[in-house]
Amino acid sequence: MRRLLLCSLALLVAALVVQDGALATALGALALVVAGIAWFEGGTDSTRELAVIATLAAAAAAGRVLFAAVPGVQPVTVIAIVAGAALGMRAGVATGALAAFVSNLFLGQGIWTPQQMLGWGACGAIGALLGGVVRNRFALAAVGFVLGFAFSASMDVWLWYGFAPHTWASLVAVVGRGLWFDLSHAIGNVVLALAVGPELRRMLDRYGARLRTVVVWA
Repeated sequence: MRRLLLCSLALLVAALVVQDGALATALGALALVVAGIAWFEGGTDSTRELAVIATLAAAAAAGRVLFAAVPGVQPVTVIAIVAGAALGMRAGVATGALAAFVSNLFLGQGIWTPQQMLGWGACGAIGALLGGVVRNRFALAAVGFVLGFAFSASMDVWLWYGFAPHTWASLVAVVGRGLWFDLSHAIGNVVLALAVGPELRRMLDRYGARLRTVVVWA
C-alpha cells in the first residue's frame, strides 16, 4: 500500500512538472487512480466482495462494448451509481474504474483511460453519498442524467485542455461538438435507470446484506 501511495505521489509531481497538457492530465488522473487502488487494497479483505465487484465491473464493461455502436450511450454510469449506493463507496469506485479499464481492452486503451476510470469511479462515489436518494426510480434517473452530462463534460474539458488552444472560443467549440453525445449519454442513463435501476438496486442490496453478515459459531 505504501508503495502505491508513493507511486501516486510521484505521478502527481510529474503531472505538475510536465509542460504537455494532455500528458499532465493523464498523469494526474492516473495518480488518483493509483491512490484509489491503494485505498481499496488497504480496506477490503472479503473475497465475496471482490467477486461481486468483479462481476459488476464485467457486466458494466460488457454493456459498454455492446452499446458501442450507439454514440454516447454508456451503461457503466448507472451501474457504478447503483453499486456505490448499495455496496458502499469502495465498491462503487472500484466498479466504475475497473469497468472503464476492462471495456477499453476491447474499445481501445489510450491516454484517455485514466480520465475515464477517474470519472466513472467518481460516479460510484457519488452513488454512495446519495445512497438513500437513489432508491426511487425517478430519483435514480435524475441523478443518472446529471452524472451522464457531468462525465461527458469532464471528458470534453480534458480533450480541450490537452489538445486544443486554451481559449474560451475553443472550449465552446469542443463542448458544443460533443453536446449531442453528452445528451445521448444522459438520456441513455435515464432509460436504463427507469428500466432496471430499482431491480438492480434491490439485488445488490441483498448481496450487500450478505456481505455484511457476520456468522458467529458458538
